[in-house]
Amino acid sequence: MERRYARFRRAPIDQYPGATEVPDKGMCLSVFLVLEHPERPGSVLVGQLDPSGPWWEVGAIDPNRVRAIGERWMLPSCQLILFESPMDAAHRILKEQLGSPPIPLEGPFVFSDPSPRPESPGKDPHWDIHFVYRGRWESRKLPATPVWKRLDFVEVARTARGQFARDQGDVLELVGLRPRD
Repeated sequence: MERRYARFRRAPIDQYPGATEVPDKGMCLSVFLVLEHPERPGSVLVGQLDPSGPWWEVGAIDPNRVRAIGERWMLPSCQLILFESPMDAAHRILKEQLGSPPIPLEGPFVFSDPSPRPESPGKDPHWDIHFVYRGRWESRKLPATPVWKRLDFVEVARTARGQFARDQGDVLELVGLRPRD
């Protein structure tokens, strides 16, 4: 079955009392995994995308965005598949992006994040709903999967916000791990 991700764009709908449309600049429902090093608090598992990996399938990232991300760090993450639960998405990300069976996770910690998007004029900002799960990567061995060019632990407080792709420095800050400005 073709995956349909929880990335919504505005389309005209019939108006019902109390109903509203998707915001002008769309909305996304996404899951992020913040997996900390077991011995170095504040160091999280992040990766650099392998551009030849199947990122549309495992991360809902189209080829243009993969190129734009370049060498910047990303958390294991993805938009929900339509009607998927956040926990099921977290387990899917562990399996597809990290080659891992389910591990103990705390959460979800849920955040609402409206943000303007200059490429799409309109009165409403883009609206992200983040489901963030925290856990520890207990293995001494980093995962090796073909979707990442490189996976590593970075100390968030010593990593510049601009080194994280797709505003993921903001996601880390939402759970109390502030990147360097």
